[in-house]
Parts: sequence; C-alpha cells; structure tokens
Amino acid sequence: MTISLPEFSRGRLVIVGDVMLDRYWHGSTNRISPEAPVPVVKVEGDEYRAGGAGNVALNAAVLGTRTELVALVGRDEAAQRLREKLEAGQVACRLLEAPQHPTITKLRIISRHQQLIRLDFEDSFAVLESAGIEQAFETALPGAGAVVLSDYGKGTLARVGSLIRVARERGVPVVVDPKGTDFGRYCGATVITPNMSEFEAVVGHCADDATLRERGEALRAALDLDAVLITRSERGMTLLQAGQAPLDLPTRARDVFDVTGAGDTVVAVLGAGLACGLALAEATAVANVAAGIVVGKLGTATVSPEELAAALRGNGTPD
Repeated sequence: MTISLPEFSRGRLVIVGDVMLDRYWHGSTNRISPEAPVPVVKVEGDEYRAGGAGNVALNAAVLGTRTELVALVGRDEAAQRLREKLEAGQVACRLLEAPQHPTITKLRIISRHQQLIRLDFEDSFAVLESAGIEQAFETALPGAGAVVLSDYGKGTLARVGSLIRVARERGVPVVVDPKGTDFGRYCGATVITPNMSEFEAVVGHCADDATLRERGEALRAALDLDAVLITRSERGMTLLQAGQAPLDLPTRARDVFDVTGAGDTVVAVLGAGLACGLALAEATAVANVAAGIVVGKLGTATVSPEELAAALRGNGTPD
C-alpha cells in the first residue's frame, strides 16, 4: 500500500474521554535513605504534560487537524495546567468542572531516565449523576468529520453508548480506544482499537493468526462494528473489516524506548485520517507509521507532520 501524508487540516475531530495531567519530577539519585531502603531523589525539574484523552487531542492537533476535546476535570490547579497545555497545543477545550473531584493526576518520579514510582490522584467520575458530557458532545459534534472516544476507565465515558448512537445517527465515524472487558458498551461504533492483551482478555488466548482473525471477526459482528483494529506491539497491527480481507501491517518502529501513550497516537492519527476523508485502511496505515515514531520517545508524546512525512518517505529524518 502506497501511503502519503494526508491533508490533516481539512478535518475536524471531536474527542471525548478521560483526561489527566501527567506530571514528572526529574532528579538525581546518589544515596539510599537512612529512614527506609529507598533511593533519595533530589528533585531538579518539574514537568507537566496532558495525558489520556488530552494526549490524544494534542496528537491530532499537532498534525493540523482542527481538534475539540470534551472531558471532565476538577476545580483545581491541575485543571488549569491541563487547559494551558491543551490550548497551547491548539486544542479547543470543553473541560467540564466537577468541583468535588480532583483532576486526575499521575505523578512520576524519574531519575537517570528510569521511573522509580508513580503516584495517582483520582476519584472516578462515573458516580456523577449528570456531568453534562452528552450535552457538550452534541454541541461540539456539528461539522465533525470523526469522533474519538478515549476510555481509560475513569468514568467520563460512563454513558458511552449514547455518544456512539448520536454520532452514528449523524453519519460521523466513531473510533473507540476501549478499556476493560465489557466491549459490549461500544456496540455500533465504527472501529475499536484494543491492544493484544485487551483483545485476548475478551476473546481468549489466540495461539495463531488464524484464531485471532476468526475471533476478531466474530467480535466485530457481535458488536455491529465496521472494523476491529488490534495493535500487536512488535508485530504491528491487524485490521479486520466487514467484507474485506484482513490487513496485517508490520511495525515501523526502529527503536522502542517507551510505549506510554502509543495507543493515544494510534487513535488520534486514525481519527484525524478519517476526519479528513481517508478510508479506514489508509488511515490505519498512517497510524501504524505514527506509532512507530512515538514509541521512540519518553512518556506521553506527539508526532509532528515533518516526522510523519519523513517516515512515510522511508528515511525517518525530517527535512
């Protein structure tokens, strides 16, 4: 398949999902604490990034796609930092405040490029009786070429079925990055993008490609999906579409440094491709190339149009 860089600026993408602030404390480690057998980190740097659905939005926006994000946050400093990061990345934000909940925050302590510990600050948003997600989504939807639902199991997509139904009734394709083992929640979407472990947790262990394809097709049919895209780490991706032969794409990664956020990049580029008019197979091929780039970076990261264009040409070096 010949792939060229799409005109991402032609598309408009709406993203709904669990947004979080990824915070990193960087520092040197030279001794063990006298209080407990743990390293002492002298914090020398404090870094913030948008994670979860926020990282999906930034991945789409950096390509030039007009991107709007609908998500839940607390009324706190973390929410403000998230908004700043997202707006600086040209993401239009519909961040709905839930004052009794903290903005989901993941604090990672890093020394010598190694993560020592991660601290999570969160309460599930699923307990909220009415968070306004459906109304905000319907307001954002007109003019969208595609929708991405980024599910991290934090409760923002507690009523995901209604979002899928509204989008599909309006003829807008829906890409879902699923979570958990109840894939029935995503019935009627255009495509779901489980990784291999998520897929096998639902359909059982797949000893070979034939089993994977058979069970993937059965899942696709049972959930009334147009397609299932299984991301397979070092084995690339497999796209199973209704009425078409399976499409196996080998990985394009040269060096794997960190797989954090690779799934975000896949759904962002897939959604952006659909939003600007690509067929699903073409959008998948571009997303596969983008994933091969982002796993060579530390933490949640994005892929620039220049990097993607270079990788599509095959030389891996931006002009």
